[in-house]
Amino acid sequence: MSDIPSATSSTSTPASKAFEAATYAKVTWRLLPMLFLCYVASYLDRVNVGFAKLQMLNDLKFSETVYGLGAGIFFLGYFIFEIPSNMILHKVGARLWIARIMITWGLISGAMIFVDSPTTFYVMRFLLGVAEAGFFPGVILYLTYWYPAHRRGKMTALFMTGVPISGVIGGPLSGWIMKAMPGVHGLAGWQWMFILEAIPSLVLGVVVIFYLQDRIRGASWLSEEEKQLLESHIQAESSQKIEGSLGQMFANPRVWLMALIYFCFVMGLYGVSFWLPTIIKTTGVTDTFNIGMLTAIPYATAAVAMILIGQSADARRERRWHVAIPALLGSIGLILSTVYDHNTLLAMSALTLATIGIITVLPLFWSLPTAFLGGAAAAAGIALINSLGNLAGFVSPYLVGWLKDQTHSTNSGMFVLAASLVLGALLTLSVPKHLVNK
Repeated sequence: MSDIPSATSSTSTPASKAFEAATYAKVTWRLLPMLFLCYVASYLDRVNVGFAKLQMLNDLKFSETVYGLGAGIFFLGYFIFEIPSNMILHKVGARLWIARIMITWGLISGAMIFVDSPTTFYVMRFLLGVAEAGFFPGVILYLTYWYPAHRRGKMTALFMTGVPISGVIGGPLSGWIMKAMPGVHGLAGWQWMFILEAIPSLVLGVVVIFYLQDRIRGASWLSEEEKQLLESHIQAESSQKIEGSLGQMFANPRVWLMALIYFCFVMGLYGVSFWLPTIIKTTGVTDTFNIGMLTAIPYATAAVAMILIGQSADARRERRWHVAIPALLGSIGLILSTVYDHNTLLAMSALTLATIGIITVLPLFWSLPTAFLGGAAAAAGIALINSLGNLAGFVSPYLVGWLKDQTHSTNSGMFVLAASLVLGALLTLSVPKHLVNK
């Protein structure tokens, strides 16, 4: 058996560095593509209601407030079941639990075709939140089983490129379906969109059962030397992390600070995710396919920015400014989008800047709490932060919808979201450097 240097070794040879790099590359190529595809499917099923809105509101006579409440009520179900779901994943393993999540949310997302009133809209969106609860924090927790903190910034960024890529794929796809499919077998275009876009989640849910491994030790595709290397890194880092129960996480002020920061950033995220097609339509673009194509531009640009900034954060082992600066850029972009709301070119430029900032900040944020939480504390703490922060997913679309009904413009809502991003940036800079720069 080869002699593998420990994570705490004071010396490191070129050969050991090359072996370590090759081992982590092997893990990444095995895990990240599958997790990425799952997140693309997840996020597409979560936010495609933003495209359905372009037809559904007229077909079902919904107000902007009804839409905003329905879009946001997803996060109430998500909030209630988030922590129990993540604790179950920590006990039974990621493979079975992620598969369960994906299959149930695919079924419920497809069942959105039966929405015919505000009540059924609210119920289906709530159930979708219940079904999906635990997926995102579960994957963030899962990454802590395989990667030490100084590697997770890039890995989380790669995983979370699923958000912008779902926009790159989902925008044109949703626009095309809604334009091409109305009337086929008596269904509206938005109903076909829900049916067709639920299929990837169902297929991937089955694949996950046979593909993922819960822990390093169970990975048959790793050699014993590779397993020892990976486990030594995780064990060395675990000795420096906070352990604790769910109750202790509720009593930890650092966890609450992280939840507040995340709340501020999620306000911006779902302001863009649920309203981007509507904002583009306001600039004068009316064709649903063209709207879908235009939404791909901000998301494609953001996908590149996420990876580059994530690499920069890992290389410098600096977290706070790499989170704060994109958040501030996102707020500037949102404000400029209101200034140029009747000029498609300038509005798209502003929305691209906003999307880059908002989407880039999210994976980098998760490098903050995972730097000091470990074990059961990580399972409980990550779920608590994510569930509390995602309440902004309820507040944000409902608030923007209500303000749009009151003012007949999305501009006031964008100002609120911009202010939230600024607050999140300032709170991030208040976090002690020694706690997160690892």
